[in-house]
Amino acid sequence: MNPTANPPAVEKERKSVSLLDAWRARIRSGELGLIPVLIGLAVIWLVFQSINGHFLSSRNLSNLVLQIATIGMLGVGETFILLLGEIDLSIAAVSGVAAGVLVQLSVAGVSAWLAILAAVLTGAVIGLFQGWWVTYVGVPSFIVTLAGSLGYQGILLAMLGQEGTVPISDKFLLSIESSYLPAWLSWVLAAAVVAGVAWNVSRTRQDRFSRGLDAASGASIGMRIALTAIVAAIVVLVMDSYRGVPVMGLILLVFVVFFGFVLQSTQFGRHVYALGGNAEASRRAGIPVRTIRMAVFTLASVMGAIGGILGASRLGSASPASGGGNLLMDSIAAAVIGGTSLFGGRGSVYNALAGALVIGSVENGMDLLSAPSSTKYMIEGGILLIAVTIDTLTRRRRQRAGR
Repeated sequence: MNPTANPPAVEKERKSVSLLDAWRARIRSGELGLIPVLIGLAVIWLVFQSINGHFLSSRNLSNLVLQIATIGMLGVGETFILLLGEIDLSIAAVSGVAAGVLVQLSVAGVSAWLAILAAVLTGAVIGLFQGWWVTYVGVPSFIVTLAGSLGYQGILLAMLGQEGTVPISDKFLLSIESSYLPAWLSWVLAAAVVAGVAWNVSRTRQDRFSRGLDAASGASIGMRIALTAIVAAIVVLVMDSYRGVPVMGLILLVFVVFFGFVLQSTQFGRHVYALGGNAEASRRAGIPVRTIRMAVFTLASVMGAIGGILGASRLGSASPASGGGNLLMDSIAAAVIGGTSLFGGRGSVYNALAGALVIGSVENGMDLLSAPSSTKYMIEGGILLIAVTIDTLTRRRRQRAGR
């Protein structure tokens, strides 16, 4: 047989796709991403600024960053759970227990770092417990975490006893909320963010080309880098015109960027998406389904604990109300409003940050207007309903498109 009888396979021509074409393709396929969130956020800011001219002041925006730090941390943890197609109704209560552990140890004279470590480990143990119950016993996550939420509230009450609110006296723990970066360091970090984005988009483009896939054009990458630089510069200028970039905001950003990298560029992240998309197919493909589930539930509770630490620093205390109120709904809403699908397999931690900005902006604006809590809850409920509706409709569109 002549080895040259069959013509060689023709390698697929690689194409550079403009940013506008990429957006059009994503919209046609139902991949709206952050577009609705950014539009909604712009509308919210314009409305509140037109009603109260102080809304977009540097002081109020700095306060907004502090407000969303805890919600954002819990939202990141909830995002990982939602990517699996599960839900965690205990993450706010876990943050309360972690805050209680932190404050009680601090009052007992334990060093701040050891108290922080103990609070984080408390979250990890709770996450392992809940992950084991869901993964190995087979009880739905809704029930396990709902029961956990009730139980952890009881633990917090027992921990604080008759003392009720326990104030923080440790200066380091209090400084987490009250510290701001100097101007020069803010600009250095802004430059690092721009450099990181440039490296990531360039690496992604090269990786797609190496696989014979279409990738963003050079002009599109340049536009993304320029846009990132503009946003980073505006943020630094606005924050520096008050007291500087809040350390709590920086902590949140570091976690968001780190876990964004984990989800997008590591095997663990790919397994999380695969498991959320189709658990049975993932199992047959050799993905360690149980290990991934356990890891995600543990990670979510750890993020809840870190959020509790930030919340305790901001309030300067822990109380039976820590982790209560509408914190749970806000954390779930942050992930869902940001665009993470309730059906699993789609979303990112950047969505949680955008969703936290939406929730925080609504609450902040309502506080400036001295609006009653009833109005605030109704508006947040409406926004959440709209976000879930968009998620449901886009999922149907993807199904029709065969994605």
